[in-house]
Amino acid sequence: MIISASYRTDIPAFYSDWLRARLDAGFAVVPNPYGGKPSRVPLSGPDVDGFVFWTRNARPAHDVFQRLFESGVPFLVHYTVTGYPTALETSVPPADAALDDIRRLADRFGPRCVVWRYDPVFWSSLTPADFHRENFAALAAALRGAVDEVTLSAAHIYRKTRRNTEESAGRAGFTWSDPPDGEKAALLRELAGLAADQGMTATLCSQPALLGEGLQPARCIDSTRLADVAGRPIKARQKGNRPGCLCAESRDIGGYDSCPHGCVYCYAVGNRQRAKDMLKQHDPASETLVPAPAG
Repeated sequence: MIISASYRTDIPAFYSDWLRARLDAGFAVVPNPYGGKPSRVPLSGPDVDGFVFWTRNARPAHDVFQRLFESGVPFLVHYTVTGYPTALETSVPPADAALDDIRRLADRFGPRCVVWRYDPVFWSSLTPADFHRENFAALAAALRGAVDEVTLSAAHIYRKTRRNTEESAGRAGFTWSDPPDGEKAALLRELAGLAADQGMTATLCSQPALLGEGLQPARCIDSTRLADVAGRPIKARQKGNRPGCLCAESRDIGGYDSCPHGCVYCYAVGNRQRAKDMLKQHDPASETLVPAPAG
């Protein structure tokens, strides 16, 4: 079993104390976000093949990574660095700090342990296509030799997060758009070429209609990469969670509406105030990261 920690929230940045306690206990209890019975997920022992972390700030969890490394448990870190203006990402670390952290992790644990995510590509008056070309090129140059893959996606504004985006746009005075697929695909191909210039493979997360030259389908829960880190085979069946997803089967231990980074386009947060409140109310000693949904 591969443990995902977590595409629903940023556990390394905000919930590393809870993660340490759950590793000590050897399990976590994960409420079903759609109702139903909670799951008890093992976090140690022969059933655990490795961990995949998702974060914008891994520094609070460095000791967790070291612990897994010393125990021979392989892990990957999907590290999102976009360098967008604060109007779009109100509470993320500065890009330079995140880049330094990626290089530090790659030096300590090897470049196969870290995947850079420039995700999502968001079209707005603050981040037009020219912004992405220049910004992405600078970030990729800074990460040359530290990572060998960058994962991209075109922003998809879901109904539940549209309100956040529109409220932020009105408050900060920017506009945003959802371009046609041809425009999205053209920019993604350009970014893939810039990545190749820096020795990186560009992959695209669960958007097969936008694939083009230089882009490969992403496998974010990547059992092959995890096996490379482990130095041994890891068998996991492909079990994507949406069309075009090529991820290996995993168990996610996070919870929605619990990440207070404040990214206007985030699919995992429908109410940003609720996410802030969730962090304030969080109990690091609890078996669950977030309470079970009401009713």
